[in-house]
Amino acid sequence: MAQSAPASGPARSTGREADSPWAAGGTMFAGVLLLVDGVFGVIKGVAGIASDQVYARIDNYTFRFDVTAWGWIHLVLGIVLGIIGWGILMGAMWARAAGVVLAAVSLVVNFAWLPYQPIWAVISIAIDTFVIWALCVDRSKALA
Repeated sequence: MAQSAPASGPARSTGREADSPWAAGGTMFAGVLLLVDGVFGVIKGVAGIASDQVYARIDNYTFRFDVTAWGWIHLVLGIVLGIIGWGILMGAMWARAAGVVLAAVSLVVNFAWLPYQPIWAVISIAIDTFVIWALCVDRSKALA
């Protein structure tokens, strides 16, 4: 008795990451991470504004600003990141596009801020890198 091939072949990928639940879950997680990164930014900003003694003193550094200036940069960026993270969680398409741009800006700011607080900066850089990846991979709403 000869066996015939199964009527339906193996599942084929359409080549779109939109079919992946991992990509959609990554977008939700990116929204949460942007909220967390926003909260970190607000904390870093308030700490820098409140006291010049909180962060390391750097003498000969190209991106040397007053600690208070760094505080304001992080505070404003943190508030904007939090708003965008909330927008992503609400499913706003504008927030996904803005999330990629602002996560990239946050990544660059934290890289420049690296000598002041290396551990916080590296954590924020890692969060921003994942957010950019997750928002760029999930194209379910963009291509639907």
